[in-house]
Amino acid sequence: MKLLTICRFFAVLCIILVSTSLLIDRWVSASTSDRIFYDVSHIPSRSIGLVLGTSKYIAKTLNPYYSYRMEAALELYQQGKINVFLLSGDNAHRSYNEPWTMKRDLLKSGIPDSDIVLDYAGFRTLDSVVRAKEVFEADHFVIITQKFHCERALFIAESNNIDAICLAVPEPRGFAGFKIRLREVLARGKAVIDLYVLDIQPRFLGPKEPIEPATSDNKNVKENIN
Repeated sequence: MKLLTICRFFAVLCIILVSTSLLIDRWVSASTSDRIFYDVSHIPSRSIGLVLGTSKYIAKTLNPYYSYRMEAALELYQQGKINVFLLSGDNAHRSYNEPWTMKRDLLKSGIPDSDIVLDYAGFRTLDSVVRAKEVFEADHFVIITQKFHCERALFIAESNNIDAICLAVPEPRGFAGFKIRLREVLARGKAVIDLYVLDIQPRFLGPKEPIEPATSDNKNVKENIN
């Protein structure tokens, strides 16, 4: 009898946790949907484009999440929707450096170094978004990432009084996409706890590094790389 009671307790607890997670998931999606864009030509212009980092390769295979973000970021620049890239990601060790990898690819595409700013302390989405405001003094920018990630990033931005919009880029389908989406449900629950319960701040802040207006002749550069 005691074992049955324990089983019932855990069953109810699981139902509550799953239901709460799904409610949080829908809350995050619904509260950010009006700030997500799917077409570069339709998104409003913002001076800064915040590209959220991810690994370029997965087991020596090019990561499509990375490719889609970089292609969209480049298109935003070429169409004059952004003037400066803020590349934010993890810099775990010498052989794994997300911001520098993104910068290297943009330089190869003809983007001038003066229009690229690196944030090496974007360890998490919260760090990347909050540091954009607190360190780089940007609170009016475009985030470039996949739709599910857009929603969480914008949710974090809103809770920190940051005026951000997001360009949702394509994402892989199938089982790989399903696993990422399932993990995102858990990440959103953690984000709510971090923001409203624990008041988690970025791991590192450091001195201010305001992003200056682009110094290059952006129009000529864009014409050259189109």
